[in-house]
Amino acid sequence: MNRVKLLSAAIITAALATSCSNSESKKEDQSSDSTKVIAPALKEETVTIQADGASLVSYIVYDDSVKTKRPAVLVVPEWWGLNDYPKMRARELAKLGYVALAVDIYGDGKIADNPDSAGAWSKPFYMHPEKAKARIDAAIAKVKTYPQVDTANIGAIGYCFGGGILINTARLGDELKAVVSFHGSLLGTPAKKELLKTKLLVLHGNADSFVNPQVAQFKKQMDSIGADYKFIGYDSATHAFTNPASTENGKKFKMPIAYNAKADTASWKEMETFFSATLK
Repeated sequence: MNRVKLLSAAIITAALATSCSNSESKKEDQSSDSTKVIAPALKEETVTIQADGASLVSYIVYDDSVKTKRPAVLVVPEWWGLNDYPKMRARELAKLGYVALAVDIYGDGKIADNPDSAGAWSKPFYMHPEKAKARIDAAIAKVKTYPQVDTANIGAIGYCFGGGILINTARLGDELKAVVSFHGSLLGTPAKKELLKTKLLVLHGNADSFVNPQVAQFKKQMDSIGADYKFIGYDSATHAFTNPASTENGKKFKMPIAYNAKADTASWKEMETFFSATLK
């Protein structure tokens, strides 16, 4: 009889242990499920913007799972045009919670595959900065039509040619709240206190042989009007340092450009911090 009682007790103990184990396992599973990171539901669209007599075949992307309004950021590409690189940057901005519009500045979706074409297509915008401003303004107006956009908080980022274009348009009195230039040119329009209302973050490669001759004059101009800007230089970083394709393009076309992973990461973090403080 004692053996029967002992056997029964053992069975009950084992059952309780199994039950507790299963319960703990379920708790762990539930805990694991509750901490899963859900990727943003990015919605991507091609959008054509009519501006300055041209059709700007642009690209907009945002997290469609978020229903509240959020800041918007324009992306203005390098002189190659709206290829995959600025679109990738737009997607990264969308993952950060922005509505991102990558702008086809040239129009008709033109993409250069060599410096000669890129130089010819970009020249009119350097020569006539108001031409670029007209297209940037049209892009601003377009992004404002999206219900997801907080129209009081619109910024922009630009790369090389795009960075220079944005500095020029900001100094012409654009309504962008904040602009980030990655390895962009610095001179083209005069610095006027009554026009420049945009906060600027300039991210520059200290080994950029194209732009380095402009740095001192740019800082002097901006300081003379008390401009709200921040200038950061990255040692050993050349022109186009954020684009992974730069190293290959530099070799292919014999240009002093190269990718710099360290400067790329650091400059993107600076942009994140800058926009967190300005677009709110």
